[in-house]
Amino acid sequence: MLVMASVSFAQERRVQPTPEQIQAYLRTLTSHPDQHILTPDPEVARVSPYRGMKNYGKRIAVFGGSLSVNKESDAAKQMWANLLGAEVTTYGVGGAGFSSEQGYTLQKQVDTAGVYDVYVLWASTNDYTNSRECGTWKDYTVYDGFDESKLTTQCGGINYCIRKLMEKNPRAEIYFFTSLRFFGSDAGHNPFSQEPNKTGKTFSEYIDAQKACCAHYGVPVLDQFNLQGINEFNCSLYYQKDLLHMNEDGYRKIGPVQAAFLSNGR
Repeated sequence: MLVMASVSFAQERRVQPTPEQIQAYLRTLTSHPDQHILTPDPEVARVSPYRGMKNYGKRIAVFGGSLSVNKESDAAKQMWANLLGAEVTTYGVGGAGFSSEQGYTLQKQVDTAGVYDVYVLWASTNDYTNSRECGTWKDYTVYDGFDESKLTTQCGGINYCIRKLMEKNPRAEIYFFTSLRFFGSDAGHNPFSQEPNKTGKTFSEYIDAQKACCAHYGVPVLDQFNLQGINEFNCSLYYQKDLLHMNEDGYRKIGPVQAAFLSNGR
């Protein structure tokens, strides 16, 4: 029995990837926007209360991690398409963050994107949970001479994406969705938690930094963390068993809030 247990333990150790191996794998992933295009139901779009709003009938591109691209997220994005009469294309990739060190980053996603009317930067939890440096709103801005060494921070990545998208289409509307809550730890859903990651920052500090970067550039922000309407009392209804990814009901809950925001950027 001891020998069998030792073999089993060794096998478990062999199949457990290291953080470096996980990141190496995530960096091999790429966007597949051609596989993630949603179009509106014309009957729903025809009677939408958002007809005549600024972004009705526009083409929307979405960048983010798994929360932006998982099949369950289509429950929300189809709402956008229907209510806004919009074509919605997703460039998101699982495991991605704004930091250049986190998976197939939003920086890479933005680099490969075409020209759209509306761009949505959907923040994930990956920069925080993988302890990528948070940075400040000044990272990769005119204030540091667009220092490319700051692209490793969450804030540097956000500022890079905003700049790059403006270069692609100066007339485009850029909107930002903050990170959603997660329930695997107190810090993931409690805005008053003092539980830091390995960089010494709390999840709330990462979200505050997201807002600061957008404030600098005048980019409208949907504060999903505070407007999600999900907490420890009802999260089991809206989250998968991992308590990180929402199920379809979770996206159906946040979808109307997102659509209302995207209709006019507020």
